[in-house]
Amino acid sequence: MAFTLSGDDAIHPVPPSPVPDPYWVGFSSSAAQLIGIPLNAAGLPQDPAWLALLAGNTLDIGSQQFPNPLASAYSGHQFGVWAGQLGDGRAILLGDIAGQELQLKGAGKTRYSRMGDGRAVLRSSIREFLCSEAMHSLGIPTTRALSVVGSDLPVRRETIETAAICARLAPSFIRIGHFEHYAASQNVDRLKELADLLIQDHYPECQPSDEPYLDLFKQISSRNAILVAQWQAVGFCHGVLNSDNISALGLTIDYGPFGFLDHFQIDHICNHSDQGGRYAYHRQPQIMHWNMACLASALIPLLTLNHSEEEAQTLLKEALDHFPTVYAQEWQSLFRAKLGFSTSEDGDIQLIERLLQAMHDSRVDFTNLFRGLSSISLNSALDTIDLRNDFINQPLIDQWFSDYLLRLRAESSDDVERKHRMNGVNPKYILRNHLAQAAIEKAQNKDFSGVATLLKLLEKPFDEQPAFQEYAIAPPPNLATIEVSCSS
Repeated sequence: MAFTLSGDDAIHPVPPSPVPDPYWVGFSSSAAQLIGIPLNAAGLPQDPAWLALLAGNTLDIGSQQFPNPLASAYSGHQFGVWAGQLGDGRAILLGDIAGQELQLKGAGKTRYSRMGDGRAVLRSSIREFLCSEAMHSLGIPTTRALSVVGSDLPVRRETIETAAICARLAPSFIRIGHFEHYAASQNVDRLKELADLLIQDHYPECQPSDEPYLDLFKQISSRNAILVAQWQAVGFCHGVLNSDNISALGLTIDYGPFGFLDHFQIDHICNHSDQGGRYAYHRQPQIMHWNMACLASALIPLLTLNHSEEEAQTLLKEALDHFPTVYAQEWQSLFRAKLGFSTSEDGDIQLIERLLQAMHDSRVDFTNLFRGLSSISLNSALDTIDLRNDFINQPLIDQWFSDYLLRLRAESSDDVERKHRMNGVNPKYILRNHLAQAAIEKAQNKDFSGVATLLKLLEKPFDEQPAFQEYAIAPPPNLATIEVSCSS
C-alpha cells in the first residue's frame, strides 16, 4: 500500500462513519472479480456482510479485515490558483485487497474535511459509479467503482438529499497533489519516500536508472498525455482538472461534473461552475500539460539531490517538453483509427481537423457520427450517405466525404474489415447525461433498475445490443443542456 509513510502527520487514521439502514444501489460484478469477491446468482456478494463493509458500518468481513483505515492530506492548484492543503475530505482508504486499494467515498468526516460534512449524495455517487465502469469498458485507464450503497440519511446540498457511499478501487490513489503537498512543506524526506514507494510498487522500470526521479516524471507525464488523448477521442470532458485531481498512475479519477459530448462543440464546458472555460473540451490537453508542470516543480528537490537546482530545472523542463509530442502522436493515432485508416498519410491530420470543424459548425453528435462512418462503402455515391444530412453546409461536407473516400481507396481499404476495426474503437453507447439523469431520478424513488440497465449496457459499449437501440440516440433538445456542478 502506498501510504505507509511512518510518522507522517499528513496521514490520519480515521474510521468510516456508519449510516443507518444501508441498501444496494449498484454493484459491479466486473470490479468484484478484480478482487475475488464470491457472488450469488443475483450478482451480489454471497456474504451479506459486504453491504455493511461498503457502507462504512464495519471493518471486518470474515477473514478480510481493515484495521487501519485512513485519510491523507494533499495540496494542489484549483482553477490555476494554489489552494494550499486539501486532502481526503470525504474519502477513507480502508486498505489493500488483492493488489487493489479499497476506498470509500462519502464515508464521513476526516481531518481534511474543512467545512464539509464528509458525505456524498446519491446522484453524484451513481454518476461516478457508472462512469468509472463505462470508462473501463471503453479501454480508458480509470479508477474502478465496486458499488454504490445508499442510505436515507439526509444530506444538505442545494436541497436535502440522501447519502450514498461509492466504493472505489485502484492500484494506488496517489495524486499529483501528494507530491505538491510535501514539496510545499519542504519535507524532502517524505517527498523522497513517496517517490521511492511509487517507483517500487508501480514504476519498477525506473529503479535501475541513474535518474530514477526524472524517469518517474517522464513515465507519469507520458501516461497522462496518452490518457487525455483517449478522453478527446471519445469526447469525454472531466470538468475539474485541478492538479489534486490528477492520478500519479495516469488513471481517470474523481468523477464530478464530467460529461460526454453529445452535439459536438470544440469549446464545450461540462461544469457550469467553470465560468471561464478553463477545463473546456479543447483545453484539456493544455491543462494536463500544465498539471505535469506542477508535478515537475514538486520534483525539483529530488533532482537537486544529485544536481544543481539549475540543472534539475533544465532536466525537468526538457522532459516536460515531450508531453505535447506524446499527446499528438496518441491523438493522431486514435483519430486515424476512428476514421478507419490503417496507414499514415501526410494529409490525414488536415482531413481530421476539417471534419471536426464541420461537426462543430453543425453541432453534429460526436459518438453517432464516428460510429456511422463505418457503414460507408468505398463505392458509395455521395447522395446515399445519410450522415451528410447532419451538416448545415452541404457543399463543404460533400467535399469532405469525397476526399475521405479517395483516402480510403488510396490504401485499398476493405469495407468489411474496416467496419470491424472502426466499430471496435468508435463506441455505440456512452454515458450520456440525460441517460444518467433518468437513472438517478428512478433511484431517488428507490427504483434502481435504471442503474442496473446502464451498467449492463455500458459494459459492452462497442456492441450493437439491438434491445437497447434507444440508448444510442442523441438527447432531444430539452435534455441536451443538462448542467452539472461540483456540488455533490
